[in-house]
Amino acid sequence: MTRAKRQVLVRRREAPAPLAGSSNVRDTQSKPGPSTRRMRKSLLAWFDAHQRDLPWRRRRDPYAVWLSEVMLQQTQVATVVPYFERFLARFPDVQALADAELAEVLSLWRGLGYYSRARNLHRAAQLIAKRAFPSTAQGLRELPGLGRYTAAAVASFAFGEAVAVLDGNVSRVLARLRAIEGPLGLSEARLWAEAEALLDRSRPGAFNEAMMELGALVCVPGEPRCGKCPLEKDCAARASGLERAIPAPKPRPERKRLRMACGVAVTRGRVLLARREEKGLFGGLWELPSVAVEGASPRESLAAIGLRATGDEPLASVRRTLTHRELTLELYRCRTPRGALVGFIEQRFVARSELAQLGISTAMAKGLAQVESLLGG
Repeated sequence: MTRAKRQVLVRRREAPAPLAGSSNVRDTQSKPGPSTRRMRKSLLAWFDAHQRDLPWRRRRDPYAVWLSEVMLQQTQVATVVPYFERFLARFPDVQALADAELAEVLSLWRGLGYYSRARNLHRAAQLIAKRAFPSTAQGLRELPGLGRYTAAAVASFAFGEAVAVLDGNVSRVLARLRAIEGPLGLSEARLWAEAEALLDRSRPGAFNEAMMELGALVCVPGEPRCGKCPLEKDCAARASGLERAIPAPKPRPERKRLRMACGVAVTRGRVLLARREEKGLFGGLWELPSVAVEGASPRESLAAIGLRATGDEPLASVRRTLTHRELTLELYRCRTPRGALVGFIEQRFVARSELAQLGISTAMAKGLAQVESLLGG
């Protein structure tokens, strides 16, 4: 090879990567260099030897793969495993989920948080049941709740489509591998292009899982375990001594403090619950009718939605730390309302025995447990 050609290759390698899906990325995939082939081979060999035994890896059908990917969004693996197994036991296939009542779906989701995931899962199952399970990332993205990452994960894991994935773990691996400095969010287009260029198209599902597994077990935040990494020799951050500095930490937004007054109206041992539209905090879930306390007193705030508190002191309170909020629920005994409450689409009195079948948030469930003595059997 001439010196001029070598210089051209170096310049191309150092230039910003093209956007994923462009013709340049496809050309890179069709003619991978020796270092790319070595990285693919090393990573897949490592994954074959060290991958964790996870329940969704024992079932590769599209439904199980999709369910696991939705549950794993913003949620740790150890938390998801028992939910995944319970959910599949109750809804073993798409049709069973599509036929279920949303309340039961939300009930099984209780504790996982981000309940919009469960609502979208249910809506998407109903769409799939009417036609067929999309087998491409493009088709999957037409379903509610499936973004670029989730669609690519399902398409590659379940159908073998050669599309790359990019989640937090993969982003961190690629940022270190290519020494991409700064917050990950500012380099998203570059990282997608790197993921597409590195993808092993002969085993796309396994390769994507291998990248994710590497980020989860070895290329971890803060103190990566570089001595155990199959890509250590190819890692630019490691070669430069920047593996601890890359990626730059993401600034944590300050959590908003939210105080809510909850009305506890009990008649003959049955407690009044209400349900909002499917958006916002507690959207689509059953709750003790509640209202944000902002400026007005709790009694005045409850009166604004149609509830009359019998006192100024709460029966109990619950504190929960959510992703973006510090939440405080204050429970006030209230008289039985005479009409429909403001801001809710449904309300009814519920016996204690019915609570387990309803979709209720963890925070509200803790609140109900605090006033359990007011309820009948």
